[in-house]
Amino acid sequence: MRWNITAIVAAALLTLTACGGGKEATQSDGPASLRMTIWTANEAHLKLFNEIAAEYKAAHPDVTEIKFDSLPFDTYTTALTTQIAGGNQPDLAWILENSAPDFVSSGALVPLDDTLKKADGYQFDDLAAGPLKLWQDKGKLYAYPFSTSPFGMFVNNDLAKKAGQQTPAELIAAGQWNWDTALKLASAVNAGTGKAGLVIRDFDYKTWNNLASFWGGWGAKAWSDDGKTCGFDQPEMVEAMTALHKAVFVDKALPGPGVSADFFAGDAALTITQISRASLLKNTFGWDLVPLPQGKAGSYAVFGQAGIGVFKKSRNAAVAQDFLAFMTNPANSAKLAAYFPPPRTSQLTAETLAKTNPLLKPEQLQKVVVDGIAKGAVGPSHAGFAELSQTVRASLDPLWQPQADVKAVLGGVCAKIAPQLAKS
Repeated sequence: MRWNITAIVAAALLTLTACGGGKEATQSDGPASLRMTIWTANEAHLKLFNEIAAEYKAAHPDVTEIKFDSLPFDTYTTALTTQIAGGNQPDLAWILENSAPDFVSSGALVPLDDTLKKADGYQFDDLAAGPLKLWQDKGKLYAYPFSTSPFGMFVNNDLAKKAGQQTPAELIAAGQWNWDTALKLASAVNAGTGKAGLVIRDFDYKTWNNLASFWGGWGAKAWSDDGKTCGFDQPEMVEAMTALHKAVFVDKALPGPGVSADFFAGDAALTITQISRASLLKNTFGWDLVPLPQGKAGSYAVFGQAGIGVFKKSRNAAVAQDFLAFMTNPANSAKLAAYFPPPRTSQLTAETLAKTNPLLKPEQLQKVVVDGIAKGAVGPSHAGFAELSQTVRASLDPLWQPQADVKAVLGGVCAKIAPQLAKS
């Protein structure tokens, strides 16, 4: 099954390269219908997207439909590239940071600079250089980074107190918020309440790159900055993954493989995720949002990114670009900031974000989002990420059992991906 998935993704990327190169954006005659793939099915998110789309359609009667096509997060890139390989690519698409290098270099996306710069009131110069970097190639912007969102730790204070533990806020005040105390808290909650301790959301022993929010505390990396050298067998990664393995199988600080727990339903004390998930809070328990715990490498932050690109092969590529400019203009960017921290310098302040994030306090937004973007690093990305990801996931499978030899498993990961990294 993994080979088939990898083959589909590879074929789709070849299709992107073969079909995209050099061709200008096209425009069909007559009414336009747009489809945009996204990976959220959250009602609050969809409500906002549809409101923005309705406003655009009201001013553009020739646009008859703007459909947001929700694909599952954990198989999003595979589903998107399967559509592309089948000749059913959308007009616009969200793109994950881990596959950004492939999409940006594919030649299948429309350069956006001219459209955005010419859009009335767009304020292109307000876009920060850092968030744009991953989405540029040879000075051209191929996807708009609508979300640069650091990972933070949501906390169920009620469960912490029920287990007789200090809350993370109290640990922070005492200068003791680190991975040792965080995992101790998680383990105590499981032992004392039967609830889960820590859930790294969307990991589920499959999406291994989400573990960057954990191993970053040890200064570990999946591969070197130039993408050529494997980092899984390095001492920092071995130490980090040894700590994680012990937390899962000895201390029961995290649910084991096959066990699910939903923090937002009150089933866990801690979860690592992004502020877009705050909309899931129902205020049925006392909660908090704090930065990731300090690790041996000190204070750190990891953020995920998502870009929106327009496909050259779209029959309505010109309209799609225009809608993208409208969707991400200053006014709509401020609305989207309720869930997706924008790349606009003027809007990356705690005060601005608080206006559209009523659930979160300005100090939470400052410490987790604003400071996280300033000091953080983007999660793992690489050319050919789909194939790399499948190889890493398969190679890590032996790690998720009680008697695993952590160092040997991680060495095996490098043995498998080294040839792929060498091609970069």
